[in-house]
Amino acid sequence: MTIRTRFAPSPTGYLHIGGVRTALFNWLLTRRLGGQFILRIDDTDAERNRPEALQPILEGFRWLGIAWDEGPEVGGPHAPYFQSQRKDLYVAAALRLLDEGKAYPCYATKEELDADRKAAERAKRNYVHRGRHRTTPAAECRRLYDAQPTVLRLKVPEGRTIVVDDLIAGKVEVQSDLVGDPVILRADGRALYNFATVVDDVAMKITHVIRAKEHLSNTPVQVLIYEALDYSVPRFAHVPVVNAPKSKEKLSKRKMKQFMTDDIVARLRAAHAVPAEWTDEQIKNSEDLNPATVAFYRTLGYLPAALVNYFGRLGWSLDDKTEVMPLETMIANFSLERVNNAPASFDPDKLLWMAGEYMKQLPLEDKVEGLLPFLRRAGLIGADVDANLRNKVRKVALACGERLRVFSDVYLYASFLFRDPVYDAKAFDQRINKEGMRDHLRTFAQVLASVTPFEPDAIENALKQYCEGKPVKLGDVNHALRVATTGVMIGPSVFDCLAILGKEETLRRIDAALARPG
Repeated sequence: MTIRTRFAPSPTGYLHIGGVRTALFNWLLTRRLGGQFILRIDDTDAERNRPEALQPILEGFRWLGIAWDEGPEVGGPHAPYFQSQRKDLYVAAALRLLDEGKAYPCYATKEELDADRKAAERAKRNYVHRGRHRTTPAAECRRLYDAQPTVLRLKVPEGRTIVVDDLIAGKVEVQSDLVGDPVILRADGRALYNFATVVDDVAMKITHVIRAKEHLSNTPVQVLIYEALDYSVPRFAHVPVVNAPKSKEKLSKRKMKQFMTDDIVARLRAAHAVPAEWTDEQIKNSEDLNPATVAFYRTLGYLPAALVNYFGRLGWSLDDKTEVMPLETMIANFSLERVNNAPASFDPDKLLWMAGEYMKQLPLEDKVEGLLPFLRRAGLIGADVDANLRNKVRKVALACGERLRVFSDVYLYASFLFRDPVYDAKAFDQRINKEGMRDHLRTFAQVLASVTPFEPDAIENALKQYCEGKPVKLGDVNHALRVATTGVMIGPSVFDCLAILGKEETLRRIDAALARPG
C-alpha cells in the first residue's frame, strides 16, 4: 500500500505555525515511506474565506521547501483540489445515503431545536438530537426531500461503541447514544465539514489522516460516515497542540502578540517592512505581522531550513539530545511513534538560537545573497550591486560573525556601515564628551591617516601603540572611536568596522563627530 497523507488548510488567514508543524509531519512521513503528500484547500466556509490568503499559504510552503505532490498549481489525478469545486460529489454521496435509508431530511426549526436543548438541560440529561424522520422509509424520505429540500442528517446507529485507534492519542471510545444525528448537507446543498472531508479523503485515497488534536472530537462522527458510505476507515493520528511560550494556552495570534517586543518593532521599522507612519501599537497589532505566522519569520530573515528543523522538533524527537539535524536526517528517521502525546511549547528564544546555528553553516556567498534584499528593502543599498558593493557586504557578513542569526540582524549590527551614523545621545555624551577624549580622537585620527594597509590588525596595532605610555585606557579610546564612526555602542569589532568604511570615510566621520557641540 502506498501511503498518502494530506494537509487541508482553510484560506481564512495566514499560514499558522501550528498548521505548518502538522503539514510537516504529514510530509516527513510520506517522504520517508515513499508516499504522496496532497494539499487540499478546504474553502467551503464562504463567510470566512479570504481569497487573498491562499497565495501566502502556497508561497509559505514553497519557501519552507514543503512541496506537495498533488494540489493547487500542481494538479493531479484527483482534481479539483478545492472543496468549493467539489459540491456535486458531496450532494451525490449524501443522496446515496438518503436513498439507502442511512440519512433523512430534518425539518426541525431552530426554535424547535433550541426548545429540545433547553428541555434536556432542565432534565439534566445530554442533548442528543434524533429527528422524527429517522424511522420514515427511505423512499418516503426521498420524496419529502425532493418536494422540499432541507438539511440532511446522518442516522447514528444506537447502542454501539465507536472506536478510534489513534496512532498518537491511543484508543478512543465514544458511545453512539451520546452522539446526535449530525447534519451532513445544508438545505442549499453545501456539505458540512465532517461529511466533505470524508468524501474527499476517500476520493483522494488518503491512507493516513494526520491532523491537529482539536479534530479528535470530530473523528467518531467521521468514522460513522465512512462506515455508512461503505468506505475503509484510514489510520488516524492526532497531533497535540502547540502552546504559546511559557503558557498552557494554545498558540494563537492573540497570545503571540505579547512577544512583539520593542526590539522586533525596531527591526521591522529598519527593514521598511511597515509603513513609516505606523505607530508601535499599529505594528504590534498588525494582522500581517504576527509571531504566530510563518510570514513573520520570513520578514525578519529566518532561514527556512532553521524553521523546518525547529517545527519538526516541536513534539517529535530523534533522541534525547539531538536538536540540530539536516532535513535528510529528519526524513530518514521520522515516525509517528516518537510524536509526543503532550502539547509542545513554542519557544521564540530557542527558535532564534536554531536560526543562528543554521546561519553559521550557511556558505558566505549565500549569506551575501540573503543580505542583499534586506539591505535593499531598508534603502541602505540600491538595485544595482557591483563588485565593490558585493565585496563590502561580504566583509560585513564576516565582521558580524555569529551575531548574524537572521538576516534582519544586519539592521541591528551593521546598518551604520551603509549610511551616516545616527548618534545615540547617551553614548555620545559618555564616550566622546568624556574629559580629554575629543583631543585623543583628534590626535588618533592623524595616526589613522598614515595607517597602511587600512586593515583591522593594522588599525588595532596603531591604537595599542598610541595608548602606550599615555594616561588613557585603550578601551576608552576604542569606545569613543566606535561611537564617533558608527553612532552606537553595539556592532562588530570597531577595527573591522573602520576597515570596511575605509580610511577616507573613517576620518570624515571622526571629523563630523568632533564638530558636534560638546
